[in-house]
Amino acid sequence: MKKLLFLLLLGLPFSRLAAQDYFPNNESVRNENNNFTAFTNAKIYVTPTQVIEQGTLLIREGKVINVGKSVALPKNCVVYNMEGKTIYPSFIDMYTNFGVANPAAYSGSREPLYDTKRKGFYWNEHIRSEVNASGFYKYDSAKAEEFLKAGFGVVNTHMADGVARGTGLIVPLSDESKTNKILFDKVTQHFAFTRSVTTNQAYPSSLMGMIALLKQMYHDKNWYKNGNSTYKDSSLEALIENEKLVQIFAAEDKLNALRVAKIGKEFGINYILKGSGNEFERIDDIKKTNAKFIVPVNFPDAYDVSDPYQANQMELADMRFWNQAPTNLKVLTENGVVFAITTDKLKKLEDFKSKLLKAIKYGFDKTKALEALTTVPASLLGKPAELGNLKNGAYANFIVTSGDFFDEKTILYENWVLGNKYVVNDMNSKDVRGNYELTFDNKTYQLKIEGELSSPKAEVKTSEDKKVNAKLSMANNWFNLLLKSDDSTKVEFHRLMALVTDTNQFSGKATMANGTESYWSAKKTSVTEKKAEETAKLEINKVFPVTFPNLPFGNLQKPKQETLLFKNVTVWTNEKEGILKETDVLIKNGKIAAIGTNLSDPSAKVIDGKGKHLTNGIIDEHSHIAISRGVNESGHNATAEVTIEDVVNSDDINIYRNLAGGVTTSQLLHGSANPIGGRSAIVKWKWGLSPDEMIYKNSPQFIKFALGENVKQANWGINNPTRFPQTRMGVEQVFMDYFNRAKEYDEAWKAFNAQGKKGKVKAPRVDLELQTLAEIINKKRFITCHSYVQSEILMLMRVAEKFGFRVNTYTHILEGYKVANEMKEHGVGASTFSDWWAYKYEVNDAIPYNGALLHNQGVTVAYNSDDAEMSRRLNQEAAKAVKYGNVSEEEAWKFVTLNPAKLLHIDDKVGSIKVGKDADLVLWNDNPLSVYAKAEKTMIEGVVYFDIETDEIQRANLAKEKSELIMQQLQEKNKGMITQEPKKKEKIEYHCDTLEH
Repeated sequence: MKKLLFLLLLGLPFSRLAAQDYFPNNESVRNENNNFTAFTNAKIYVTPTQVIEQGTLLIREGKVINVGKSVALPKNCVVYNMEGKTIYPSFIDMYTNFGVANPAAYSGSREPLYDTKRKGFYWNEHIRSEVNASGFYKYDSAKAEEFLKAGFGVVNTHMADGVARGTGLIVPLSDESKTNKILFDKVTQHFAFTRSVTTNQAYPSSLMGMIALLKQMYHDKNWYKNGNSTYKDSSLEALIENEKLVQIFAAEDKLNALRVAKIGKEFGINYILKGSGNEFERIDDIKKTNAKFIVPVNFPDAYDVSDPYQANQMELADMRFWNQAPTNLKVLTENGVVFAITTDKLKKLEDFKSKLLKAIKYGFDKTKALEALTTVPASLLGKPAELGNLKNGAYANFIVTSGDFFDEKTILYENWVLGNKYVVNDMNSKDVRGNYELTFDNKTYQLKIEGELSSPKAEVKTSEDKKVNAKLSMANNWFNLLLKSDDSTKVEFHRLMALVTDTNQFSGKATMANGTESYWSAKKTSVTEKKAEETAKLEINKVFPVTFPNLPFGNLQKPKQETLLFKNVTVWTNEKEGILKETDVLIKNGKIAAIGTNLSDPSAKVIDGKGKHLTNGIIDEHSHIAISRGVNESGHNATAEVTIEDVVNSDDINIYRNLAGGVTTSQLLHGSANPIGGRSAIVKWKWGLSPDEMIYKNSPQFIKFALGENVKQANWGINNPTRFPQTRMGVEQVFMDYFNRAKEYDEAWKAFNAQGKKGKVKAPRVDLELQTLAEIINKKRFITCHSYVQSEILMLMRVAEKFGFRVNTYTHILEGYKVANEMKEHGVGASTFSDWWAYKYEVNDAIPYNGALLHNQGVTVAYNSDDAEMSRRLNQEAAKAVKYGNVSEEEAWKFVTLNPAKLLHIDDKVGSIKVGKDADLVLWNDNPLSVYAKAEKTMIEGVVYFDIETDEIQRANLAKEKSELIMQQLQEKNKGMITQEPKKKEKIEYHCDTLEH
């Protein structure tokens, strides 16, 4: 009997037994759908490149069981006939903050905080790597509906706060179970160049500070990981624990993308870069990073330029970006850059499809678009089997559409997430959108229906093109249109109703405003395919070419090195030969190849220099142009770890203006907000090239120090300043303290390098700040010091001598004439102003003869700009040395050429016209010290980066381009497209004391 019972049990369907629970669980009676669901006769995109016509998709318990042309259906199967429908994998947005609200903003004292108050965490509160977004996640039904309507099934979300932001998680956009369901926790680790809102900690206050902080964080992580720390740091432990997760960095700009890629290369991290949509402007450099990207589609709306006064305030660069931005995805694809698409930064999620279709109209491939929304983000997130496809075993996340998703008229009906259905549009709803001829009450009207399928909007006009007040509603395919009666004295409506079975033509009963009844009809007016194609073409604006940089006066092609022969020119050699008349200069391979008379070279382009002057390029020892997001890292009193080299902005129009003024080389200095500032960048103004290509190769290393009012916060406007120092004597103490610490640090590393490999000494912690200061002690880095008052000038020289080095340059140095002998004895140079004085209290004793007096005492003197406007007129500043002090013209010219080259220790390469030196030259139409002198050609290493004739042509072309762009935007407005108000961007011109907000 027992054997018979056993055999009977074996005969029962196994799946039924396996699925049956005899006892309900302790929490509630189960209500799970364990049935199969099949979708038949559909066009199925298993992947973007694997498509099945008339296929079947079989799902169960939230996963794909089978997909194919012929799939056997189980008995317990719910079948949906999808004849004429298309099924795609649901989309994935891998960069959101869905359901994770930003933390509460800091609300404590407004005084800046310099030390952390947190215990057991990293010393900087903008590092929040310990944050796990899952601990803050709460399903957002309203936002989820927006995503679902746009076609998304899952999103990766994180807390968008801080520099190191912690981990992200993948969540489904289905609240079927009304729980905060998490699909995958701790998938990603996030970073950005933004401060946390949770703290008032002052550091970092600039982009270069954030970059330095990240570098220091990674050094600390490695040091901590090797067991060198005696204290617990939860932030570093989280970094170590999560270092193998997907690393996502919100670069948010093309140049930031290059900066992040460099950090990744230095520390062996393959970041996925969240872009901004301007990658096309530097596509060659973007491609070289080999990074993968997450790219938004938030192309800007056209500007309303109907007011000519407002249009005149618009930057051409902004208009050009509006014109070019829709090509970004196409350009990335053509250059082999792997990327996913995100909805981030869209004003409204409902705009997602229209923005994406715009990119497709501008050449973005549809298959690549689908990949960027499905398989690519799934792969980047490390979930290629589970997400982004409809293969066996994948999650049952898919959308059902009326056809090609990338067709404007295609309707998204349903979005299934983990096997749960979300209805976007009723599949049985008739799509009445279109243009109709409406006949009613013996009159003919034009009826236009547009908007969402679920909530269409009607526009009705008479045969005389007069608009009629109308309101349309649709429910269960019942068409209900209210039309205002012709009687203008009353607010009465006619009611037109019909059950729509055929969207090409339908009719019904009309109830008039007076209560009588009649009939009406609507017949769709057709548009031929040819006309539709022509209309689509008209919607694509002419796209203007990208220039290098993509700004006014950028070059269509990057300029190339040339062989040039200047004939019969007056040459200012800055060498013992002095000024040579009627002389030839040959430029070859970027160098000065020959100087003499009757020179020839058959390969050279000959330039007639008769009556003109050839000089070497002007060198600005102290400049603050072309720096991104902050010239000062003011968060600490010493910030030697930061460097301007990290934040060179190659897209600053001041570069071109400097070239037009004959400037070829500049030292970009940190500001004067702290006694020990940041490291500088020596750059050559190679207009159109990348930041790294501008940085002087193997240049001597400099750092900015500062004295006086700025560093003691005398003019900061803080009610109760808290940062040390507050006095000039405190400034001296800062130098003493930091150099003593740097000396100890240097000795510790030397001891480790001598014995550490034998295992006797633990590795010291890498400290980028002290490492830099140790370079000064070891004479590997030079100081340029902001200075005014003689007492402090003498003080810093004494500090330097105490630690065995010399101050290289005093900049400003407006009381230098008082201590010229001491400066000469110390060996320090002077980079000063020609005639700026009395602009603040500590400048009261400045005199315009300062430069000449220092020069006469044997101090190497340069004139610098410290100002974007002055930097393009430094030739005239040099002339003032002739006026104030009777300096000879030759020596005065050296104030802005050879002398700054000497101060920067690059006079072996630039600063004079000598065979073998770099061909950094300027051709002037007059004596360069004349107020009438114009730079006609400015070249760097034999490449002409400014040409006055080309400049004139460009001005005419730019005026034409702006006019065409204005017309394009006017047409957009006339078509009824969304426009935005013109905005004039206020550009910040950095000076020594400029602070970031």
